[in-house]
Amino acid sequence: MKILASVLFAIAVSTCALPAQSAKPIPPGIREADQLPGPADVPPVNRPSTDRALPGVMRDQARELALLAQTIPADVSQFTSGTLPRDLSEKLKRIEKLSKSLRSELAR
Repeated sequence: MKILASVLFAIAVSTCALPAQSAKPIPPGIREADQLPGPADVPPVNRPSTDRALPGVMRDQARELALLAQTIPADVSQFTSGTLPRDLSEKLKRIEKLSKSLRSELAR
């Protein structure tokens, strides 16, 4: 009985004497970062909403799309006569990009 009591006493003393360890060590710099102002402390910046394109931007995109589309028949006729215009592929990609952008803005 004395042995059991002394073992229990030794375990209790040793667990109290050990410093408490946290599950994860805190990396250096975290405490300083906690002192910096966060998103709630920073005043908002007034910027136009990027959800929708501005009407002027859409108008400019439509004009560019129309101008590019007007040049395609001449480029295609050059292609059928045996010469491939260098920028035909780039024009068609730009037309596709502008039309997708306008279509998505108009669908909203």
